[in-house]
Amino acid sequence: MEKVRIGIIGMGNMGKGHTDYFSKNEVRGAELTAVVDTDPARLEWVRSNHGNMNIQLFDNLDAFFASKAFDAVLVATPHYDHPASAIQAFNHGYHVLVEKPAGVYTKQVREMNEAAAKSGKIFGIMYNQRTNPLYQKLRDLITSGELGEVRRTNWIITNWYRSQSYYDSGGWRATWAGEGGGVLINQDPHQLDLWQWTVDMMPTRVRAFCGFGKYRNIEVEDDVTAYVEYANGATGLFVTTTGEAPGTNRFEVSGDRGKIVIEDDKLTFWRLRVSEKDFNRDYKGGFGSPECWKCDVPVVGAPGPQHKGIMQNFVDHILKGTPLLAPGEEGIKGLTLSNAMHLSSWTDNWVDLPINEDLYYEKLQERIKNSTYQKETKELQMDVKGTH
Repeated sequence: MEKVRIGIIGMGNMGKGHTDYFSKNEVRGAELTAVVDTDPARLEWVRSNHGNMNIQLFDNLDAFFASKAFDAVLVATPHYDHPASAIQAFNHGYHVLVEKPAGVYTKQVREMNEAAAKSGKIFGIMYNQRTNPLYQKLRDLITSGELGEVRRTNWIITNWYRSQSYYDSGGWRATWAGEGGGVLINQDPHQLDLWQWTVDMMPTRVRAFCGFGKYRNIEVEDDVTAYVEYANGATGLFVTTTGEAPGTNRFEVSGDRGKIVIEDDKLTFWRLRVSEKDFNRDYKGGFGSPECWKCDVPVVGAPGPQHKGIMQNFVDHILKGTPLLAPGEEGIKGLTLSNAMHLSSWTDNWVDLPINEDLYYEKLQERIKNSTYQKETKELQMDVKGTH
């Protein structure tokens, strides 16, 4: 194979964005050859704006999959439909790259992961923040042992301000039936992924406090404070909201060898000359602390190639065997964190990981049943609204 032919499912904001960079030939070794959407206006947009690309247009999935006009599928449908679309693609023998989030609840995402494994096809997820050199450097400093054993993680990500008019722009917005969650499922999937990816470990249990419609007239969570514990004794805190201005984006990781902070697109390492454990063992002077150097770590290229970078990596993996930066199977990790936070708030209790997937599904269905937005059909709806 010299080129990977790509087919896109869904021509909403995300689908259109991907189409634009394909039209500029910005992904080496790939070409967009087909799209599918049930909305005629969106197919007309492709025809009018990219008619010179010879893209095959489809208005139903059966014809799309049967065409064999592509080698790999990019799933850019609404949240609930990500796993179903991916599973269909695997069953038809296609490689799959799915937009974030992997899905709404881990039970359906686990089924998607199993279908991927059974198919033997390549599976990736559009975790474009993994291309950001800031987070790549943080992961390197932690996994290499430079920071020592992780003791605490703290992420305050409150610069997601959304007004009531934003939520009022679509009846599906911020509803259990339409989106399956609020700030955790809509704005924060990248941060929840990076939280576990950079420190290379998942918590063992979670205690969260979610405010549902705390600042806005919505069904779902718009304010979250979550506390987590890790197997090695470390603890973590994740704070997020769409109702705070001005917001903050500060990720801090403390370890045995110091502290690293990412804020304002900079990475700062407060590096201890000796580990805290060694200092505490040997120091006999009473008051005192380890010698610490403030290091402004040079990071070149932020924010990185983002969506194009993940697509390029996906294509390179198919053509050359380049390691996947964002394997699709890992999408369940960040989603597990958001599901655990929801479940902890719904039950007013601790949630152990892995979570009780059946209980989460049951609680979610209760909220969908009473949601102000009800889907008109259980069939695949490719009416992507660009919900980020």
